[in-house]
Amino acid sequence: MSQPAIKGQEHWTTKGDVRLFLWEKASPVSPAPARHHPLRARLLDGVAAASAYIMRTRGVHHFLVYGISSGALRAALFAQHPERVRRLALDAFVWTGRGSPTLADRRKRLPEYQAKNRRPIDRAFVRSIFERDHPGTADDDVVAALADAILALDDSVPTGTYVDMCAKLPVVDPEKITAATIILRGEYDGIASVEDLLDFFARLPNPDKQFAVMPGIAHASLQQKNVRILYHLLQNFFGQPEPVYRGHH
Repeated sequence: MSQPAIKGQEHWTTKGDVRLFLWEKASPVSPAPARHHPLRARLLDGVAAASAYIMRTRGVHHFLVYGISSGALRAALFAQHPERVRRLALDAFVWTGRGSPTLADRRKRLPEYQAKNRRPIDRAFVRSIFERDHPGTADDDVVAALADAILALDDSVPTGTYVDMCAKLPVVDPEKITAATIILRGEYDGIASVEDLLDFFARLPNPDKQFAVMPGIAHASLQQKNVRILYHLLQNFFGQPEPVYRGHH
């Protein structure tokens, strides 16, 4: 049986003088808009503005937040404002950068990244995202389609993310994150060591927390062959019932 098409709706809001584009997608099987909406974090100020817009127009008060790679850093920072975040999923996250082969390689070019605001990208760059840790974790046609979509929009990207990860970590304080949290790490992801992430995990104050290693997945989990593992983990974590009993403190 074919699934009904997922329809989207365009929204616009502002962050100061900057107009922000939002795209709303609702599950075709949902009878009504969900009370809690997943939010994919890109820029911290943008997330704050986007969440304020959703709260104002949809009556949502607490969010299920998912962020990947640099987006995970922004999601974690946003979660330091606990009044808006109910559950937090951090995928391909990095805390201090200790033991990261990817960041060790990037630091060799840090002066170059600091000297300019943007860096060029091409098809080889997109492919390197999937080959730098462990080739074969993503299908070639998926990588090609992603490269087509990215390069149709631009031929360069800001350097700020690379500078932040190479020179400014840590930017997140785990002890300020009080929302229920899951740390998602691909088996082959080189952006952060397991030790670094476990140290972060141990400092999270909410006992409602999980640490998951996703087998056969490298850095960009949403485009990997094993992406259904990620979907399963997110669905179960975001759908987990709240504790009835929390004990005495």
